[in-house]
Amino acid sequence: MRRRVPPAHAAEQPCPGILKPTPQQLAALAPLAGLSRERLAELADVAQIERAARGSDPLSGRLQGEQSVFLLAGEMLLVLQGGGTLVVVGGSDETRQALNRRKERVARARAITDVDLLVVDDELLDILATWDQVAASRGREIPSSGPFSLSSLRTGAFAQLPPARIDELLRRFERVKAARGDTLIREGDEGDYYYVVEAGRFQVSRLVGGAEVVLAELKAGEAFGEEALVSEAKRNATVTALSDGQVLRLTRAHFNELLREPLLRRLGFDEAAEKIRRGALWLDVRYPSEYQYDKLPGAINVPLAEVRNMFAVLDRSKDYIAYCQSGRRSAAAAFLFAQRGFKVWLLEGGLKAVEKPEKP
Repeated sequence: MRRRVPPAHAAEQPCPGILKPTPQQLAALAPLAGLSRERLAELADVAQIERAARGSDPLSGRLQGEQSVFLLAGEMLLVLQGGGTLVVVGGSDETRQALNRRKERVARARAITDVDLLVVDDELLDILATWDQVAASRGREIPSSGPFSLSSLRTGAFAQLPPARIDELLRRFERVKAARGDTLIREGDEGDYYYVVEAGRFQVSRLVGGAEVVLAELKAGEAFGEEALVSEAKRNATVTALSDGQVLRLTRAHFNELLREPLLRRLGFDEAAEKIRRGALWLDVRYPSEYQYDKLPGAINVPLAEVRNMFAVLDRSKDYIAYCQSGRRSAAAAFLFAQRGFKVWLLEGGLKAVEKPEKP
């Protein structure tokens, strides 16, 4: 049996009450060593340390999973598939790599002492490494807040961006400062830019019967201006800075190339109907009066203007197919939902492109 002895300070036993890793612990792990200090601090804030009792197998059910398991503190015995055993100690060189991603495959394990483990989704590790390494190749450091925070990169518009487009996106984004009271987009104007809030607060309002109605307040990480670009319509609201701030913006052409097309997944009616048979749901994004007239069987009515209010209502585990009359409004709705991590497809051409089914 081989035994790897760590430096004296690394062999300390787990401390009662440890809940989160420190940035220093994360920086010692090989897949995370290249991340910026800000990104490590952000990851440390959301990561959880798991405690496994002496005598247990902390790797049970995780050897082939989609999570990487790191030993931070304590001692473990690894039984290798090819024969032999290995004792590893948290904080040593042996535990810089994930225990279940070793070149020498592990058959099972046993905790010699109580141990502290860090369990991280492989997808999250890949997202962080991809964005930070692409940025580093251009001599940049991506801020760990706003549109590039962990939550935004996991579930926002950028989460579904093909890796090949990341470098181009970072190059095309333009930073624009906004002073309190500045109007960035005005209701009724042509759509020209897509915006993401990097810092500050911004108000979304609309004129209703000649009176200004406040619709929402946007903060760091939230986007605006996409509806007019995706649906090829005029601006349907005004956005004004409530404080000094900063936004990132893309021209219409770069937005269409780098974000709109990757996020809009189109289906013909036959493909869409097959997904419905397998459990997907129709989203009718037209006005209620249109919906009542010729809705598709089982469709949920979510008018385009109400999409943002449905982010906390719709089941994110479900698949959805958005439609309208022509495909314009549903394209905007599908993009808005996709930005928030929903699995939404677009019915190509809308109801005009298909034979209307009989009313239920």
